[in-house]
Amino acid sequence: MRSILLLTLASTSLAAFALLDSTTAGEKKKDDGYVSIFNGKDLTGWHVSTKTGHSNASKKKTGGTWVIKDGAILGCQDIPGNGGIIITDKKYKNFEVVFEMNNDFTIDSGLFLRSTEDGKCYQAMIDYHSKGNLMGIYGEGIGGQPHVRNFDFLEKVTDIKENPKSAFKLPVSPKDWPKFWKHGEWNELKARIVGNPPHITTWIKGVKFMEYQDDKKRLNDEGGIALQVHGGGDFTKEYVRYRNIRVKVLD
Repeated sequence: MRSILLLTLASTSLAAFALLDSTTAGEKKKDDGYVSIFNGKDLTGWHVSTKTGHSNASKKKTGGTWVIKDGAILGCQDIPGNGGIIITDKKYKNFEVVFEMNNDFTIDSGLFLRSTEDGKCYQAMIDYHSKGNLMGIYGEGIGGQPHVRNFDFLEKVTDIKENPKSAFKLPVSPKDWPKFWKHGEWNELKARIVGNPPHITTWIKGVKFMEYQDDKKRLNDEGGIALQVHGGGDFTKEYVRYRNIRVKVLD
C-alpha cells in the first residue's frame, strides 16, 4: 500500500511539474513580434557600405572597422577620419527596431532608418559627444531636414541642456538625467518608422523621447537598417558597441 501511495504521489508531482514547466516555457516563448537580426557571433545579414561620405578618407575603399566582441558589434574608424555604415542586407518598410548601446562618450554614431547604400536616411541620432544628442531625428544626406532634438549634451555625459524650442518636450529633466542614463552600461534605444511621409517615434529605456510627423516624402518607402561610425577627426581608438538588435515589422 505504501509503495502504491508513494508512486501515486510521485506521478501527481511529476504531472504538476510538467504542467508548470509547460506554462513557464510558453511564457518564455511568447511571441512579441520582434525578431533578432544580429546573432551575436558574426555579421550574417549585414554588410559594410563604403559608399557614404563618411568613408571619403579612404576614397570610399573601406567603411570603418566592424567586428564582433563579447556578443556585440564593435565599430570604430579604420584610419583617422574614415568611418562608414554597417547595413542590413534586407530592406524594411514600416518597423520598430530596438537594441542596446554602450558607446564611448566622444564618438559620433547613428541609427539609420530606411537607409540607402550611400547613407541617405532618417537618422535616430546617437551623437554621443559634447553638443550631441540621443534619439533626436535628422535627415541624413537629404538636406539635413528634418532636424528635431529636445536636448544637447554639455561637456560631460552626465550633463544635458534642454532645447526649449523643441515641439516635443524633454521627458526627463536635466537634473534627473544622471540617474536615468547610465554611461558605461548597456542602455536600450528604440525607434519606429511608419508611413511615407513617415511618422517617427523614438524611445530611450522605454521612455518616449521624440515623436515627429514629416510633411513630405523624402525617401523611398523602404530601406536598410544601418549603424554608423562618423567620418572626420581621429576616432580610431574610440568605439561604438551595439547588441541584442531586434526588429518588429509593422507592414
